[in-house]
Amino acid sequence: MTSPTSPSGPSPGPTRQDQHAQRRALQALRCLPFRRRFYQELEQGALSSTQLAQRPDWSEIARRPLNVNRCEDDLIWMIQLGVLRREVDGQGLTERVRLTPLGRDLLAGIHGEITPAGPVQRLQHWIRRHRPRR
Repeated sequence: MTSPTSPSGPSPGPTRQDQHAQRRALQALRCLPFRRRFYQELEQGALSSTQLAQRPDWSEIARRPLNVNRCEDDLIWMIQLGVLRREVDGQGLTERVRLTPLGRDLLAGIHGEITPAGPVQRLQHWIRRHRPRR
């Protein structure tokens, strides 16, 4: 069987940059406190940080309780990584977020609950998030 071709030839696979973005986003999924149920809800519709903070079953409370500000910070980080996007209505951007195609692809590759990251990955994630390259 031949691969699909475009006028310029076969369609290329993911670039190194795409692969790096996917690895970085997957690491964030594993380091952030959100459970799979939260992402499944986002596949169905948009949610806000207020709604997330009110639903303890969507996060790992054992690490530390979520409040609206922390939820919003985590959602903004996921937007920067390309996993989530802000919902748009007739007035412009809203406080609600949805999954992006990248987010859907990552979740499709995870079977069952999201496995939490180990200490080394959590440290790498913290550094990436709080000490970006200059």
